[in-house]
Amino acid sequence: MTTRLDAEPSSRAGDRAVALYRLMSRVHHGDKRVRRALSSGEAAMSYWPVEGQEAMSAGAMLALTEGDRLVTTYRGLGDVLAKGIELRGYFAEILGRRDGLSRGKAGAMGICDPDHGIAWTTGIVGAGPLIANGVALAAKRRNTGQVVLVSFGDGATSIGYVHEAMNMAALWSLPVIFLCQNNSWAEGTAFDRYTRVTRLSDRASGYGMPGVTVDGTDPDAVYEAVAAAAERARGKQGPTFVEAVGYRLQGHYFGDAMAYADQDELAAKRADPPFARYRRRLIDNATASAAELEAIDAQIAADLDAAFAAAVASAPPDVDELTRDVFAHHGSELSKTAQVVVDLPGGETEELGLVQAINRTLDRAMAADESIILLGEDIGDRSGGGMFKITAGLSGKYGEDRVLDTPIAESSIIGAALGAALAGLRPVAELMFMDFLGVAMDQIANHAAKVRYMSGGRQGAPMVIRTMVGTAAGPQHSQAVEAWAMHTPGLKVVWPSTAADAVGLLGACLADDDPCLFVESMKLYYGGGKGPVPLADYVIPLGVADVKREGSDVTVVSYGVMVHAALEAAEQLAADGISVEVVDLRSLVPLDLATVLASVRKTTRLVVAHESVGFCGPGAEIAAAVGAELFGVLAAPIQRVAGTYTPVPRAATLEAACRPGAAQLQEAIRRIV
Repeated sequence: MTTRLDAEPSSRAGDRAVALYRLMSRVHHGDKRVRRALSSGEAAMSYWPVEGQEAMSAGAMLALTEGDRLVTTYRGLGDVLAKGIELRGYFAEILGRRDGLSRGKAGAMGICDPDHGIAWTTGIVGAGPLIANGVALAAKRRNTGQVVLVSFGDGATSIGYVHEAMNMAALWSLPVIFLCQNNSWAEGTAFDRYTRVTRLSDRASGYGMPGVTVDGTDPDAVYEAVAAAAERARGKQGPTFVEAVGYRLQGHYFGDAMAYADQDELAAKRADPPFARYRRRLIDNATASAAELEAIDAQIAADLDAAFAAAVASAPPDVDELTRDVFAHHGSELSKTAQVVVDLPGGETEELGLVQAINRTLDRAMAADESIILLGEDIGDRSGGGMFKITAGLSGKYGEDRVLDTPIAESSIIGAALGAALAGLRPVAELMFMDFLGVAMDQIANHAAKVRYMSGGRQGAPMVIRTMVGTAAGPQHSQAVEAWAMHTPGLKVVWPSTAADAVGLLGACLADDDPCLFVESMKLYYGGGKGPVPLADYVIPLGVADVKREGSDVTVVSYGVMVHAALEAAEQLAADGISVEVVDLRSLVPLDLATVLASVRKTTRLVVAHESVGFCGPGAEIAAAVGAELFGVLAAPIQRVAGTYTPVPRAATLEAACRPGAAQLQEAIRRIV
């Protein structure tokens, strides 16, 4: 691997200084070009200026190799220009044009250019370090020698994500550089108004990593600090926290007049900007002449201007671009497959419960594909093999570098899984209870689910999030929030009702190129989901429902543990001559609406059932879709059987009243038959 400096044709002593100047000039003139376009009305967009921070980006990026990866933030123009991003595509993207890197769908908050080492950009303050850990985890596992630099502002250090990420990176000795670009402002709040520390780098020692603070207006100082951190990371000595201190010379966003700043201090800082100061230094110490630097500036300004003009001239994306890249293969929330029946393989079977079925599936998948890794709390054998023993034996068989016990930090777990997926692995992340989706929802909804869309289809996030809906554990450990997940475009949602289905559906999720939420019912861990499972390998495609019982009078549509309640109700009602058809959705996104509609056309009556809260729940969507499609066919109003609009209580009597079962289903069916 070579640095940009190594790639320069000349080896004279001043090469590094000139290379740094060249990158500073690119950042400086790039920022000026965008602000000029906004001032003149040539362009209209959200923009976060970087004047005053040119040395930070230039020094850091020169210290990396071309193969090293960058994760940055929305104020990332300096970082990505210094890293070598393709200019026309970048400018077209921030302008929302068709020729943008992501066809105008991401903007400045979602820049990625893997060909130039830019792994991801996030618009969520502090979220980048979580993802950077995963990218670095993949690099470490594959022994690529790559270093991952994650750039963020000083304001981000007030957010727990950054601290979670630093702890995990240090614990696992990941090749990460945490570059804090301390520009003295957390948006409009001065540094000394939101923290008592004077050096943010002092916090690094609390996580067992080195921390250093340097002058962020001096590109040489930044270069040396980042180069040392990169050498340390490449030597498998773990992460480093580098704080580069400067002063942002423009507002938080374009148009922000910085009325919150001390105006005398701001004027003094603007009178001696870092770019002009470094230029004077090179001329004064005869490293380069004024004419040489003017020639560099002129060429860079011309290149930037040509690229920006071409981006402005690019057309807006066509309207049909709107629905592309939500899922791989242009899928949607509804299954595109015609009504099909999936036959499980014949031959020998074994009697398995849900726990054993999932364990067997993970075991076989890990044996067949080394890119599959597991992450979660207490999932390794030394920690007990998981709370419910689902991952028992896997770390002993495949190693603790593939079955990773994590800190108790759900955002870090999902962020690391996402970063690893961006870097080519296929992680399976476990969230012990479904309630904990709320802790990690930023990484799930704002990042993993949006990767494909925000990258314009160039990147995917092939990862599985396994989680469980508990019982008898009270309001914060028993919730089913699948409706929340279903409302997140880009996330597939799967919920098996039997061990045999769990094997096939989990196999499909493990092979899928999109993030999948795989939900397991605690009630089915211990007997309810047990049954014969084929010994042969098989996959049940996502978006294919299963008719678990055929009938003619009424259709019950459900999933998970409520499928068993529906089968119990159907058996009891058969004694009264009522024929119930039970449709198990199996996957909620993509939703097999075709099978539901076919069943209701036959029976003319529908009951939708689920454990989770009925108000605005999945049943409401299914009822609305069926009502709109089959209004003239329905013989009776659609019924919904669901949980009460309450938290899930701890007391057994109250929980029984909160969650529906076979009795409530029978009542609903009798009302419409």
